[in-house]
Amino acid sequence: MNELHPALLALAGTGFTFLCTAAGAAMVFLFRGEIKASFQRIFLGFAAGVMIAASVWSLLIPAIEMAEDAGGIGWVPAAGGFVLGGLFLLALDRLLPHLHPGSSEPEGISSSLKRTTMLVFAVTLHNIPEGMAVGLAFALSIQTGSPVTMAGAMALALGMGLQNFPEGAAISLPLKKEGLSNTRSFVYGALSGIVEPIGGVLAVLIAGSITPLMPWFLAFAAGAMIYVVVEELIPEAHLGEHSHAGTAGVMLGFLVMMILDVALG
Repeated sequence: MNELHPALLALAGTGFTFLCTAAGAAMVFLFRGEIKASFQRIFLGFAAGVMIAASVWSLLIPAIEMAEDAGGIGWVPAAGGFVLGGLFLLALDRLLPHLHPGSSEPEGISSSLKRTTMLVFAVTLHNIPEGMAVGLAFALSIQTGSPVTMAGAMALALGMGLQNFPEGAAISLPLKKEGLSNTRSFVYGALSGIVEPIGGVLAVLIAGSITPLMPWFLAFAAGAMIYVVVEELIPEAHLGEHSHAGTAGVMLGFLVMMILDVALG
C-alpha cells in the first residue's frame, strides 16, 4: 500500500468514514420516530470519547514523536498546532450559520438560510477535523513507511466510522421531523459527511508538500476535535442535566478508540 499516493490513501480512509455517515443517515428509512433521548446521549457521548482518545493517541503523541525525531522540541508543534486548531473551529463556529438539533436559536452570523440547511451545517462542523485527522494519519503512515503506523491509521478510520454511524442518524431523523421526506433527509444527512474526504485530502496535499509541518497539522486536527468535543458533543450528551447515559457513552467511546489504537497501532 505504500506505493499509493498519500492523497489516495487519505481518500480511501475518509471515504470509509463518509460511507458510515451515509449508512447512519439511512436509518431514517427504518425509524418512524425520533431516537430516544437516552440513546441520543449515549451516541453523542460515544463520539466525544472516540474523538478525545483519537486526539491523544493518533494525533498529539505522533506529532510529538515526529518533531523529536526531526531534532526539534516535541511539545512546541504539539501545543502550537493544538491552539491553532481550536482557534480555527472557534472562528468557524462564530461565522458559519448553524443550528443544533433540539435548539431553537441558530449560531453564527445572521442568515436567511433554512433551518434544515443550518442543521446540516452543525454536523458539518464536526466532520471537518475528523476528515483532517484520518487523512493525515494515512499520510503519516506513508511518510514513515511503517506497517504499525498504517495499522494505527486504519484503527483511527474504524473508530471515526463507528461514531459517524449514529451521527448520520442524528442529523437525518431531525430533518425528517422538520418535514423533509425520507429521501431528502437521507441525502442531506449523508452529505453532511462529504467534508471528511474533502478536508482529509486537502490536509494531506498541503502537509505532504511541506513535510516539517506534519506535526503541526496533526496537532491542529487534535485541537479542532477537542474544541468540538468540549463545545458541543459533551454538553449535548448531557442536555442540561447530569446524564449517566452520556457519561457512559464518553467512557465507552474513549475505551474503544484507545484499544483500537494501542492494539492495532
